[in-house]
Amino acid sequence: MAKKTSIPVNYFDEGENVGITVDRIQIGELEMFREAEEAHRHNYHSFFLLEKGTVTIEIDFKKHHIKAPSLIYMHPNQVHLIKAYKNVTVSACAINNENLHPGYLKLLEGIMPAKPMTPGKATLPVIQAAWSLCMNFYERKHDRLYSSMLKDSCNALIALILSLYLEKSVSPDKLSRFETVTKSFNEILEHNYTTVKRPAAYAEKLNISTHYLNECVKNTTGHSVSYHIQQRVILEAKRLLYHSPKSVKEIAIELGYDDYPYFSRLFTKVAGITALAFRNKNHQ
Repeated sequence: MAKKTSIPVNYFDEGENVGITVDRIQIGELEMFREAEEAHRHNYHSFFLLEKGTVTIEIDFKKHHIKAPSLIYMHPNQVHLIKAYKNVTVSACAINNENLHPGYLKLLEGIMPAKPMTPGKATLPVIQAAWSLCMNFYERKHDRLYSSMLKDSCNALIALILSLYLEKSVSPDKLSRFETVTKSFNEILEHNYTTVKRPAAYAEKLNISTHYLNECVKNTTGHSVSYHIQQRVILEAKRLLYHSPKSVKEIAIELGYDDYPYFSRLFTKVAGITALAFRNKNHQ
């Protein structure tokens, strides 16, 4: 297999870039869309409504078999690869951080990784109507307030999708103290896992003791703070091992480990396989 220079990132088209794209796509077989065979990630938040057909997609090494109708959300960090699809009709909306409502950005990070979801029969027509409105505004590029109309309509669509995901989760005001602390820890972890490795440092950021942080996280998830730190680091290591030509030592340094032998032992402990064996297995 040929070496890859990095994890491919799909960017907005600079020619018409307003930080938002909306589209409706109809595709028959995988062969009609060869780019889908390359694993990649985006520099924007991606929302899809699978209206017809079936899709098999791999997101961060987990395979999902999806049937219409389904909603799919992917965070910019997530690496994904479409393995197969047939007779697909899908509505798509992509938006960058600058155009996304700040409150929605925080909520999206809270539900990530989000599993594909089937909207209810009463909700599906509302989602379709909201998507159609966004697509209509997207085509009205000569309107004086084009950017504002497009941004507001897409944020309304995202709010609707977010509401559906949040309905499946526990309301913040119903979370226990342990669950609230764990949620805050996960949010901080996502932004600091390459530089902060000690549970005590996370406890300090949350203004609580290390013992109490561990108690909250273990009570809520069944695992310690250290376990979650290591899992997040190794997920990123897997992404880099699979999608980049960097050596294990280079990846260790990028993820904040100057001690290469320690990182190698950590990867083997968490993944159940050595880093090189993982790379070779996935490149066969």
